[in-house]
Amino acid sequence: MIETFRETQLWILAAVLLLGAAAKAADRTPQGPAVLLPVALRQPFSLAHAVLEAVLAVALLALAGPVAQAARVVCAAMFAVGLVALLRLRRRDPELGCGCFGGLSTEPVGWRSLTRSGLFLAAAAATIGLPRSGWAVLADSSPWHWGLLAAEVAVVAALSPELRELGRRMRSPVPCELREVSRTRMLRRLRASGEWRERRRLLVSAEPVDVWRHGCWWLARFAGRDGERTVDVVFAVGVSGRRPEVRALVADASADSPTGARGAAG
Repeated sequence: MIETFRETQLWILAAVLLLGAAAKAADRTPQGPAVLLPVALRQPFSLAHAVLEAVLAVALLALAGPVAQAARVVCAAMFAVGLVALLRLRRRDPELGCGCFGGLSTEPVGWRSLTRSGLFLAAAAATIGLPRSGWAVLADSSPWHWGLLAAEVAVVAALSPELRELGRRMRSPVPCELREVSRTRMLRRLRASGEWRERRRLLVSAEPVDVWRHGCWWLARFAGRDGERTVDVVFAVGVSGRRPEVRALVADASADSPTGARGAAG
């Protein structure tokens, strides 16, 4: 039974890695642990991460022997590094999502994301030493394999807020002008952006002075200082699209902030 359970992990991990790679490729906005890196490295890191996930998924399914063992060790190491990165991300910015499945991973890193990551790490470690590839196991699978697979899929689904987000998006294909986006989600998207990281040093406070909606944009005004100047830093966050656009404007505090913000978002 233990051997059957270990073999089933090859299928689970391959499916998760392929889904993660596809989601990151579809939404190339740097998210999750990528925001811990310098701005210039975030997008290359996200792309490299997606490629690595796809390669490891194929290796888990197709390879056997020493090369397969090496791939499984790399897979376990990747999940271990990912778990540590999620813990750091949660301490640094509790509002950010894990980015595990691209733009669908919008819920802040919490116990579900951390538990799921820990389970994937354990699953990857369990595959080390197995003699057969995922395809070989599939060709000679038993009812026990499929029963264990169904049980584990149910556990992973329960730990995956991305499913709820996907359902919400499928149910609500409304125009961007009418699309409801909460203040919390808008601020989360903003704080995950390069525009925010580049201008964070100017802000007096991380909390906005004013937040309002204009068409397909959420706008937020922050008090700031640029040397001796007292400034307003206004961010515009797009409501629509897989990669919500973020724009920014820095203006003297005496300027008409709403007018300036609409100019930044236009």
